[in-house]
Amino acid sequence: MNVKPFGLALLLLLAGCEKPHEGQWLGYAEGDTAFIAAPLAGWLTEVKVHRGDWVKKGDLLFVLDDTSQTATRDQAEAQIAQAQSQRAGAAADLDLARRQFDRQKGLLASRATSRQAYDQAKSAYDSALAQVAAIDATEAQAKATLAGAAYQLSQRQVIALTTGRVQEVYFRQGEYAPVQTAVVSVLPPENVYVRFFVPEAEFARIKLGQKVKIHCDGCDGNIVATIAFIAAQHEYTPPVIFSNQSRSQLVFKVEARANGGLKLNPGQPVDVDPL
Repeated sequence: MNVKPFGLALLLLLAGCEKPHEGQWLGYAEGDTAFIAAPLAGWLTEVKVHRGDWVKKGDLLFVLDDTSQTATRDQAEAQIAQAQSQRAGAAADLDLARRQFDRQKGLLASRATSRQAYDQAKSAYDSALAQVAAIDATEAQAKATLAGAAYQLSQRQVIALTTGRVQEVYFRQGEYAPVQTAVVSVLPPENVYVRFFVPEAEFARIKLGQKVKIHCDGCDGNIVATIAFIAAQHEYTPPVIFSNQSRSQLVFKVEARANGGLKLNPGQPVDVDPL
């Protein structure tokens, strides 16, 4: 059975408590954590959050070294500036070559020039045209490199795309973060739900979309959630919730959620009543 360690520990506490009221099922709060990874590998130069911090969308979480990306950006900017400078002279040469070629065409038509002079003027025009095209291609390539470098630079500062509380910080300043490896984990409040276990004998009482009422120590007595998942197969009752009455029973794992999440702490033990 796949029960998380903190869930097992807390259900173990339940084993020593009084038997729950008839019709209640035992469980615990759980949360789907968002693991925020570095999109590109690199050395961490800053970590802006700590475990327990509340973050919202757009908050800066951590910063990766950007030396290489900055160098690529600067080189691309220099190539663009050089191409633009060269193009001005190449455009002037092209204009002169075009006028000379047009003149030779007119002279050749009136038999006032040689075929050789015409061919030389055409060759000079074609060469000037190719030179301008080459400079334009170099500038376009440099602009594409600049756009890529700008994007990579933006990825060196990782921001939160969700709101929630920081659960863990896995890397510290000065450490190397591999690509697609979580650096920070955040639990959005809407991702908190309850997981509980229904004995096989009571399985017929539940269905997807059914409302359940949740009880826990110190909680608001009006917590209601909707069953969103029912395990397809039964499991053996976890040893931590064995009792004389349930030792031989099989249970089904069930999860219930509510819009906006449940105001519970992951790992918190709960009792669940069907509605």
